[in-house]
Amino acid sequence: MSCWQTIQDYGLRSLGIGERLLPREGYTLCEHFTLIGSGLIWNVYFGTFALLAGFFLATAVAVGKGAANPLIRKPSEWFIFVFRGSPLFIQFFFAYFLFLSLKSMSPAFDAFTSAWLGALVVLFLNTAAYSGEIFYGALRSIPRGDVEAADAYGFSGLPRFRKIIWPTMLRLAWPAYTNEAIFLFHATTLVFFSGFPAWQQRGDALYYANFFADKTFNPFVPYPILAGYFILVTLAIIGLFGLINRRLNRHLPQEARRGLRLRVNVIR
Repeated sequence: MSCWQTIQDYGLRSLGIGERLLPREGYTLCEHFTLIGSGLIWNVYFGTFALLAGFFLATAVAVGKGAANPLIRKPSEWFIFVFRGSPLFIQFFFAYFLFLSLKSMSPAFDAFTSAWLGALVVLFLNTAAYSGEIFYGALRSIPRGDVEAADAYGFSGLPRFRKIIWPTMLRLAWPAYTNEAIFLFHATTLVFFSGFPAWQQRGDALYYANFFADKTFNPFVPYPILAGYFILVTLAIIGLFGLINRRLNRHLPQEARRGLRLRVNVIR
């Protein structure tokens, strides 16, 4: 079988398109790259949608944590504390059994026991908590002069937040938020180890890398390929977030612009 034929058969297998049966022998490099790359589609799906939805919840949580009203502040503080204080893998574990219990009471929760939705919800809540703390720190770091200037120009309430506070918060938080985005995409590999099942063997990149490692008894081929794919994803995130960072700092002099300072998260 040619490599092009392998790509046609397995390139979209993780989405249920193409060959249903996995290779049984041979296990060429083309099959390694194709199937692991196919599984990467799910990792990109988890990371992208969790990051987009988590961004808005994180903003609300950060504002809530800074609120004077304890009825708003305390739920935000506890939300951040619980999801930052517990391991992500444990969150997957408890969420899966919670959704199973809800499914037994109502079939409406059936989809939540699948990885495509249940694991996405966990990642969404987890990144919202971490990002919320980042945004809260940025809110605390906004120069008081910026707020006073907004008051002097007659800005108050929502217009002041939308035009002055929120853009400044994003500008200050963006380098740290970039690191959170990178870690979130890396954390999507934990979905493979969670209780959420891979329906009809349509797993993520780590699922296929583990398949080849088990079949060939050689982890030194599939896992470096997996790492290479995630390095490419990381470079894409750095490039995209770098463009947004320059956009957020476009009004500042060149020497005053904040560059991205990426820090590797060894452990969550």
